Amino acid sequence: MNRLLTIIAVLVVAASSSAVAETIKFEDSAALLGAACARDIDANCRGVNLDPTRMKDCLLRNQDVLTPQCKSEYSRAFDQIQKRVAARLAVFKLCERDIVKLCPGVQKGDRGAAVDCLLAGPRGIGINCGKSLGEAGYR
Repeated sequence: MNRLLTIIAVLVVAASSSAVAETIKFEDSAALLGAACARDIDANCRGVNLDPTRMKDCLLRNQDVLTPQCKSEYSRAFDQIQKRVAARLAVFKLCERDIVKLCPGVQKGDRGAAVDCLLAGPRGIGINCGKSLGEAGYR
């Protein structure tokens, strides 16, 4: 169970360091993976660095011995994590004009400050930008 908590924590941290599509929270994806695959991960991926890419690779390499529940859920969990990461990256493309217009004090490339500025208030944020903030989980 301790390994499960570690997996969830690593996935959340790795994914949040940041295609608009429906996404779910990183925590929910990690919980799905943990619920479906905790025993499989513990049995087959012992010693694997617990970042999302290596964990996914380990599960893929061992798919012949995974439980049916894990087989059916792990790709869905990783797919949801990738969608959320892609949505977070898309924010800066879709909000570029809004950031320049509404956040003049934000240095280019300072994503955290840009998101904070955009979320500070609905001062004319474009529809696509507002939507992308929601898809990325910032709202």
